[in-house]
Amino acid sequence: MVAELDPAVLVGDRALLGRSSTAERVADILRTRISEGHLPPGSKLSEDTIGKALGVSRNTLREAFRLLTHEKLLVHELNRGVFVRRLTVQDVVDIYQVRRLIECSVVRHLGNPPYDLAAAEAAVAEGERAAQDGDWLKVGTANTHFHDAVVALAGSVRLNELMRGILAELRLGFHVMGALREFHESYLARNRDILAALRAGATVKAELLLADYLNDAEHELVRTYSERITAEAGQGGAE
Repeated sequence: MVAELDPAVLVGDRALLGRSSTAERVADILRTRISEGHLPPGSKLSEDTIGKALGVSRNTLREAFRLLTHEKLLVHELNRGVFVRRLTVQDVVDIYQVRRLIECSVVRHLGNPPYDLAAAEAAVAEGERAAQDGDWLKVGTANTHFHDAVVALAGSVRLNELMRGILAELRLGFHVMGALREFHESYLARNRDILAALRAGATVKAELLLADYLNDAEHELVRTYSERITAEAGQGGAE
C-alpha cells in the first residue's frame, strides 16, 4: 500500500505562505516536512490534496515538485505521479561525504571563540526533551536542527541552504532504521560533547568528535541499507 500525505499536516502551514505564495515557499514547506520525518520515502504527493491544504494553484505546486525533484527529494513516476524518493546505499555514502566536507570544514575555520551557540544549545535541549517524552521521531528532528546550527556558525546563507537540502535528503534514510531509539539515542550524548567542545573553543576536538560521529552514523545506515537490500533480493528470488 502506497503511503499518502495527511492534508491536516499541511493546513497549518498555509499561513507561512503569506500574500506572496510562491513555488519556492511551497517547496520549503514540503522540504521541512520531509526533514521532520512527516513524509517517508514512497509517500505519494497528491496535487489536489496538497493544493487544497496550502491554498495554492496546480501550476505553483508543480513548480515546487520540480524544484524538490531537482534536489533529489522527490521523483516523478510516469503515469503514477510524484513520490518522496527512496535513497540507495550510494546516496547515503555520498550524503555523508558532503556532510564531512561541509560540517568539519565549518568547525575547522570558526576562528577565535566565543561562538554564538544559542541555536545549537536549543537543539540539544530539544532532543533531550523529546527523548524524555519517548518521541524518537522528534529526537531525529532535533538532531537535524543541531547540525543545521553547527553549519550556521559559518554565517553563510548558501551553506545554510545547501545543508538544509542535504539533511532533508538524509532524513529519507532514517526511515529504514526500524528501532529509532536505538539509532538516535547515542547521538544525543555525542551532540552534547561537540557542543561542550565548541563552548570551550576547542575546535580541533570538536572537529574530531564530529568526524567520528559522521563516520559511525554512515556505517550504521549503510549496514542497515545493505541488509534491507539483501532481504528484498531474497524475497524476490523466493517468488
